[in-house]
Amino acid sequence: MMLYRFLMVARRMDFKVGQKSTYSRTFTEEDVKLFGELSGDKGIHHMKPDRLGRIMVQGLLTATIPTKMGGDMNYIARDMLVHFVKPVYVGDKVKCDAELVKVEEDTGFLRLKITMNCFNDTGVEVLTGETNGVIKKAMI
Repeated sequence: MMLYRFLMVARRMDFKVGQKSTYSRTFTEEDVKLFGELSGDKGIHHMKPDRLGRIMVQGLLTATIPTKMGGDMNYIARDMLVHFVKPVYVGDKVKCDAELVKVEEDTGFLRLKITMNCFNDTGVEVLTGETNGVIKKAMI
C-alpha cells in the first residue's frame, strides 16, 4: 500500500525529523525497454535475459522510486547520493523507505535531508542513499 505521509505533511507545512514514508512498485520488461529508449541505457543486461532468464532493471530506473516520492511532496533535490547495492530484475517488487533526517526553515524554503533504503520483495537491500534539497514554501 502506498503511503503519502510526506505529501500530507507538505500540505500542512509540518515537517518533523523522523517522519517516514514508504512507496513500492514492481518493474516490468516494458518499463525497462521504455527507460532504455528514454535514457539510452540499453546495455545487453537490460535488453536480453541472463542465463537464469532474468532481465536487469537499470539502476537509475530503480532510483525513480525515491524520486517519485520527492515529486509527491514538491521536493527539489539539490544533490543525491545513491548506492546500488544489488541488482533489481524485471518482476521484482521494490519497496523504498524514506526518512526525514533534517528539517530547517530558510527564507522562502524548507531545507530537508532525506535518507532512503530500498528492498526487493525478498527483503534484500538493493539501493541506499540520501538527498539534500528544498521545498519552496509557496509550493506547500
